[in-house]
Amino acid sequence: MQGLDGETPVPVGIFDSGVGGLSVLRAIRQQIPAQPLLYLADQAHVPYGPRPLEQVRLFAEGITRFLLNQGAGLIVVACNSASAAALHSLRSTFPETPFVGMEPAVKPAVEFTRSGVVGVLATPATFQGELYASVVERFGRNVELLQDTCPGLVAEIEEGRLEGGVTRQILELALRPMLARKIDTVVLGCTHYPFVIPEIQRIVGSAVRVIDPAPAVARQAERLLKEAHWLAQGDFPAAIRFLTTGQAVQLEQHLPRLLGIQSSVEMVRWNNLQIEK
Repeated sequence: MQGLDGETPVPVGIFDSGVGGLSVLRAIRQQIPAQPLLYLADQAHVPYGPRPLEQVRLFAEGITRFLLNQGAGLIVVACNSASAAALHSLRSTFPETPFVGMEPAVKPAVEFTRSGVVGVLATPATFQGELYASVVERFGRNVELLQDTCPGLVAEIEEGRLEGGVTRQILELALRPMLARKIDTVVLGCTHYPFVIPEIQRIVGSAVRVIDPAPAVARQAERLLKEAHWLAQGDFPAAIRFLTTGQAVQLEQHLPRLLGIQSSVEMVRWNNLQIEK
């Protein structure tokens, strides 16, 4: 396996508070299957959404440092909360490292909507961050944005409960009031939420578009890898290395359903805001 110009492709480091970032990893895998990937789930601290932004920033810096030490070149912050809290500071702290973050897909939603009413599902940290405020300021002035934090949804997805029961109830409470106000587009502002798109679509119906930002993130990662001459060539799937700060079995049992693969997971631990093997 070689990269552009015959160089060895550099692994992409991807992280999230839990399994949500696997929706981004899935898109990257589809876009550039030959690229080696390194995924870290900070399940010791899941969910990030309700946590103070400064705390999430410190977690993100510690994880980034660990992934770089493990050989990653490009870092994908596959978490909207961590992107909101830390993306700017990560780029300042690690100026030689290319980053791809998550930005709520307000721009494509505004371009698509005909009713002028767009629903946004995200965590409190995302809504509180400067990144979301900037996106709304740039693209959301001429539409009505309806927001909901979907309390408890990340925890349900972390437990593998992607449909029915509590998951359905949380989504109904968020989406029914939005439907009453004539939304025709739903923006997913949390990387966990693409795993419940089938349930969302059952509630909102086929006339409402649900926007998953992961494919756009995968395309941006490919562009940056190409610029750095790190892009892997070919269609043969490269290795994916999975790590967690929680319990390995918890992540292992979700991989078949969320990604359609089986893999072992390595455990790492936090020590004074640094991750150690």
